[in-house]
Amino acid sequence: MSERDRAVLAMERRGWPGPGAKERAIREGLGLSPTRYYQLLGALLDDPLALEHDPVTVNRLRRIRDEKRRRR
Repeated sequence: MSERDRAVLAMERRGWPGPGAKERAIREGLGLSPTRYYQLLGALLDDPLALEHDPVTVNRLRRIRDEKRRRR
């Protein structure tokens, strides 16, 4: 896993007071647009190395993603 991948997972572990704060942190802290960030995050959820690195975060996000898919 790259440092950027680790940073994306670390960003997801944090709690955020609202969407604006997170979007700002993504732009300023990672130098990514929110769209690109979420593309990378989506790919990480299917990466076995990401699961090995941070199983709690990856499994939580997988559950959220799967629930959203079931609702559609």
